[in-house]
Amino acid sequence: MPALGPVADAQPVAGSIVRMSEHASFQVRCADHVGFAVASLDEALRFWLDGLGAQLVRTGEMGGEFLGQVTGAHGAEVRIAIVSLANQTIELLEYQGVDRPSAPAKPFDPGFAHLALVVDDIDALLARIATYGWKAQGTPQPIAGGARAGTRVIYVVGPDGATIEFMQPPSAVLER
Repeated sequence: MPALGPVADAQPVAGSIVRMSEHASFQVRCADHVGFAVASLDEALRFWLDGLGAQLVRTGEMGGEFLGQVTGAHGAEVRIAIVSLANQTIELLEYQGVDRPSAPAKPFDPGFAHLALVVDDIDALLARIATYGWKAQGTPQPIAGGARAGTRVIYVVGPDGATIEFMQPPSAVLER
């Protein structure tokens, strides 16, 4: 199988795009938030608030039939915190009363998702978040070509297995 270039160079395959408006009576309007299941809400808040500088929006708890029907976590209770960072809403969820896998999923496992955040100093960020138990999966690499050429990127995995991709565009892009 030939190696594929960076996502920035990806092009749609002719004839492969099906427009939903042709087949559905609804429209996706926007993304509302991204959620991360965490082992410890307190530790997750320490990372997001103190490590990255997010703002706490609210906290709460829920459970019962509502939680079971929405998430499939029947019989569970969940502690929740909503934080805001870079105009993104992030939901942190500490589930209690459910079985958890013994090993977290890997960024290359089917169904795995990640959040990508743009930063102005990827090296300083990596040094800071390491103190919160987040580990870079290698060294930041520049995208070689395409619309994001020169942008340095790295996946970072947290203590619970959550993955964030950090991206540092070339300084000329950041100064705009």
